Amino acid sequence: MSTPTNGVSNPTIGVLALQGDVREHLVALAAADATARPVRRPEELAEVDGLVIPGGESTTMSKLAVVFGMLEPLRERVRSGMPVYGTCAGMIMLADKILDGREDQETLGGIDMIVRRNAFGRQNESFEASVGMTGVEGGPVEGVFIRAPWVESTGAQVEVLAVHDGHTVAVRQGNVLATSFHPELTGDHRVHGLFVEMVRAARH
Repeated sequence: MSTPTNGVSNPTIGVLALQGDVREHLVALAAADATARPVRRPEELAEVDGLVIPGGESTTMSKLAVVFGMLEPLRERVRSGMPVYGTCAGMIMLADKILDGREDQETLGGIDMIVRRNAFGRQNESFEASVGMTGVEGGPVEGVFIRAPWVESTGAQVEVLAVHDGHTVAVRQGNVLATSFHPELTGDHRVHGLFVEMVRAARH
């Protein structure tokens, strides 16, 4: 399932390639010593150790997951404990409940949280900010916020990893990680490195 490098097996991590900034995540995962590949079909999902759900448009992504027959296989892998990392729209996909979403919008669940879509504003209100994040060494990460959600509330099992301007923007519950922002757009691969280590730990 994974490619050995210097005698050490790198985890194979997929990027859900239905919609969104797939290529940037593939590059960041490779830089963090993972074998990265796009995932569009259930049989491809079955071959990976972990999955990244990229930024994009969460309503479109949920519709395409249904069209491609991916929604239930994704839910099953999340329920079975596969490590998953969602950025921006990916965070929304991993929420148990969405505010300001479409009535027919589907999510995968995985994190006991309520997320508000487009909470930080529209596309033209996008911004970058330094974000201190628990579990990431070396100082704050640079977060790119593009029509970003924030977390309104979390359950008891959810660990808040980062807060910006009073709002929760990074969380973890077990093997599931989510950020409001896009670390894949900055050239700083430490958040992806954290996720790769989560996948390594889950494999062992």
